Amino acid sequence: MNDAIVQVEHLRKEFSGTVAVADVSFNVRKGEIVGLLGANGAGKTTTIQILLGLTTPTSGSVRVFGKDLERHRCEILQRCNFCSAYTALPSNLKVRENLRVSGGLYGVPDLFRKMDALLSLFEIAHLKNKVTGQLSSGESTRVNLCKALLNDPELLMLDEPTASLDPNIADKVRKLLRKIQREQGITMIYTSHNMRDVEEVCDRVLFLHKGLIIAEGTPQEVITQFNHKTLEEVFITVARSGDLLEETT
Repeated sequence: MNDAIVQVEHLRKEFSGTVAVADVSFNVRKGEIVGLLGANGAGKTTTIQILLGLTTPTSGSVRVFGKDLERHRCEILQRCNFCSAYTALPSNLKVRENLRVSGGLYGVPDLFRKMDALLSLFEIAHLKNKVTGQLSSGESTRVNLCKALLNDPELLMLDEPTASLDPNIADKVRKLLRKIQREQGITMIYTSHNMRDVEEVCDRVLFLHKGLIIAEGTPQEVITQFNHKTLEEVFITVARSGDLLEETT
């Protein structure tokens, strides 16, 4: 695929004999938002950790921007970023200090203007002088999103980006992510247990179960394929049995 930003081939990861990722292959095209879905233990986190170069696969290959991740990790990660609702920023720094450190690591030009623009975009400009450890979980999540967008990443990996947000702010964040993706052409890999998030944001989804991809397509294609009414019903069936293919053939 000439327009593939991420190419994963026969990825496998074992930890002391336990298989976390069995055999996973997929591509993510430029400008696409792909949901990586599955119950806890399905292999999502391990796959993301491998894509970030934090974990070395037992076998298989990962290419990002057409380059081998293992050999070109630093170069590739300069063009990427990551945000998780479960990753805490240094709690003793103010919001603006956290963003300044992150922006400095990426060499972001006109950093203070970019910081202010992102804080305003996520409606948290009033928090820039507040100590990060005093923020609510929802405020911290939005600061993390600002941090992840500072370097204008070409590939953005998001782990449960709306997990700690109230419905109103979650809706705004979903719409903002879509707006940013359209305007900047950012490619995103998106993990979530919130199927409303996935249906609204993702162009395509990959369902993992026991380290294998068992379903793939647009949210509506997956819903139709398995004769369910919602993606949440598909998720519940996968989480409880993982036998979707057998049930629908």
